[in-house]
Amino acid sequence: MTPAQRFASVPVARLATVGADGAPHLVPIVFALVGEDVIVSAVDGKPKRTRALRRLANIAGEPRVSVLADHYEPDWSRLWWVRADGVARVRPAYPEGLEALVERYPQYRATPPAGPFVEITVERWATWVS
Repeated sequence: MTPAQRFASVPVARLATVGADGAPHLVPIVFALVGEDVIVSAVDGKPKRTRALRRLANIAGEPRVSVLADHYEPDWSRLWWVRADGVARVRPAYPEGLEALVERYPQYRATPPAGPFVEITVERWATWVS
């Protein structure tokens, strides 16, 4: 299994960005892979205080990000994680990304995310498997 395939096997990952003050900012995201080296996520209709999310402002100021997917269970011989390090950009529309998200998450079939979309071009996959 490639790192990208292992990464895509989980429903939720964590996106790490850096704020203007240098502080890390970590949030869970739903995502889809477009090809082997592009991760897409979207601002969707789940309740939020604002659509001007901090992660979007952070990406505008510092586009380098990391995304972590992991698997945990009591049998520690089955633990693993995959980290994608890359460069993100915010896109107001992203038809290919929207299609990948709708295909992956049934919830989006009834209410597709309006965006904006975060497109992450993966420059490096790092992985650990027990």
